[in-house]
Amino acid sequence: MEAKVIEAETTDLEKFGERHPAMQRDPDTALMIAMQKGYEPAFIEKMMELQERHEANEARKAYVVAMAAFKANPPEILKTNHVSYQNKQNQTVEWDHAVLGEIADAVIKTMSPCGLYHRWDMEQPDKDTVKTTCIITHELGHSEQTSMQGPPDTSGGKDTLKAVASTNTLLQRLTLLALTGLAAKGMDNEGGNMDPVEYITEKQLSQIVDMANESGTDAGKFLKYMGVKSLEAIPAAQFDKAMKALGDKLKAKQAKDKADAGDN
Repeated sequence: MEAKVIEAETTDLEKFGERHPAMQRDPDTALMIAMQKGYEPAFIEKMMELQERHEANEARKAYVVAMAAFKANPPEILKTNHVSYQNKQNQTVEWDHAVLGEIADAVIKTMSPCGLYHRWDMEQPDKDTVKTTCIITHELGHSEQTSMQGPPDTSGGKDTLKAVASTNTLLQRLTLLALTGLAAKGMDNEGGNMDPVEYITEKQLSQIVDMANESGTDAGKFLKYMGVKSLEAIPAAQFDKAMKALGDKLKAKQAKDKADAGDN
């Protein structure tokens, strides 16, 4: 069969869509019709691109619906692990945090029925940096992700491998909570000898993570500046301080990028 010559591909695509309404509903069917009628390869390629865009859009919409279903019945995550240590000023620093394994189990049980699953990628851009990325994917293929990075945790005399693993575990926990929009709930202090501390909310945590990523802030240095061991442990009263510091960092980065662009 001789291939048909298409003078104006865009116009012909529109006419083809008018003649075959199935194209709007089912690009697979439309593609099959075009092939059977012997349209030119360039036109078939346009149809394939249309099909890919349609599938990607459907996958994105399915991801949004699935996340909404997940958020409608979110898992309960408790801060079951208590940390206490003496800082350099000989002050007792302590907080509660959720354990990664418990977070992952709770998320998997609630997320899986919605057609969602998560995974992490870890890399070391250099010996002083551990970068962890959490990725959530819908069964139709759409994925979204968030990343955080920080230095290897050498506290307690850890060797190189354990230092990297420790930081990766922390970043896995933080990125999963940030990407799902979940927050661990605090536990009552049974001894009654500690003043209750109100920590940042899940929304504030997400704001800090986004600002830190955008400004290229080193997670380790930022945690040291804030005097905490994890972002979750930032007191609510210190949220403005954290955002100002990150905002200043972002402005400095933008100014440098602008200056570098001018030089070029």
